[in-house]
Amino acid sequence: MLLNNYYWYFKEIIPHHICDKIIRYGLEKNQHLAYVGGEAPKAPLSKKETKQLKKTRDSMVAWIDDPWIYHQIHPFVRVANENAGWNYQWNLSEACQFTKYALNQHYNWHCDMMQNPYQQGPAKGHIRKLSLTLSLSDENDYKGGELEFDFKNVESKKCKPVICHEIKSKGSIAVFPSYVWHRVRPVTEGIRYSLVNWNLGWPYK
Repeated sequence: MLLNNYYWYFKEIIPHHICDKIIRYGLEKNQHLAYVGGEAPKAPLSKKETKQLKKTRDSMVAWIDDPWIYHQIHPFVRVANENAGWNYQWNLSEACQFTKYALNQHYNWHCDMMQNPYQQGPAKGHIRKLSLTLSLSDENDYKGGELEFDFKNVESKKCKPVICHEIKSKGSIAVFPSYVWHRVRPVTEGIRYSLVNWNLGWPYK
């Protein structure tokens, strides 16, 4: 799909004290190794499975669904959806993912939208439409860890990836359609904290 805007950003829009509050709150939560595929494994991963997983995704995550956090980020999802010209219908949000990327941790190329709508729970029948990433760390506290986009489609891999430099600074937000390919490059120094959120709607018509 060709878009005029593949992402929309807000630079240093969330106050630093709110970012610090989210970090403290996230670190208090039960963190676990991030998995791939939308559902937690039914049994603990073996060493071989863990090693294989970390080739694709290596980070620690915790889940936050407190209303005060949604109040901070939802206005920017709405503004980005309108200003970028997507105008996607959405009416539901998943729990926010607090993510910690330490040395050499990363998340390889992927898109957030699942192949099929959710089959159960409050999200039944919905799909991911708009993804949000909030940078919680000061840009001087880490190196690497850049959010990078690839605006390819299934048939073509000729587009050059684009680093989202606009959200390097603390309190900055990027919103993008959940079908856009992206990755988090390996952290080479320090720790990168971020908050990720997916906003859902009914399948496209």
